Amino acid sequence: MALADIAEAVGLSTTPCWRRIQRMEKDGVIRSRVALLDRDKIGLGVTVVVRVRTNRHDLEWLEQFSRTVENIDEIVEVYRMSGDIDYVLKVVVPDIATYDAIYKRLITAVPLMDVSSNFAMEEIKFSTKLPLGYTR
Repeated sequence: MALADIAEAVGLSTTPCWRRIQRMEKDGVIRSRVALLDRDKIGLGVTVVVRVRTNRHDLEWLEQFSRTVENIDEIVEVYRMSGDIDYVLKVVVPDIATYDAIYKRLITAVPLMDVSSNFAMEEIKFSTKLPLGYTR
């Protein structure tokens, strides 16, 4: 969004608006600025949701797992979960064969008890917008 449009939306002139944006960046409220790419247009049309279970819950294993997923670019999100699934990963790839290579890298690098993969058939909602009605 252009600075002038942001300033108008929040009822400020551009200079104070720019200062607030800079302060939010400095304070870590704004973590980064990004461009959202169309995955299909850049050849990354396959989304895989991977559920991982492990029988190891020690710090050494967690550090190894964290390093591994951090170094695989196709793994774009990782969550440690409560309940019967330990971790959920979101993977974006061009095709199933590429996912299979990612899967093999993952299971070779880290001991896992169970890995279950689901391929998204259709994206119904995708948003990076946060619900700001809860801000302090």
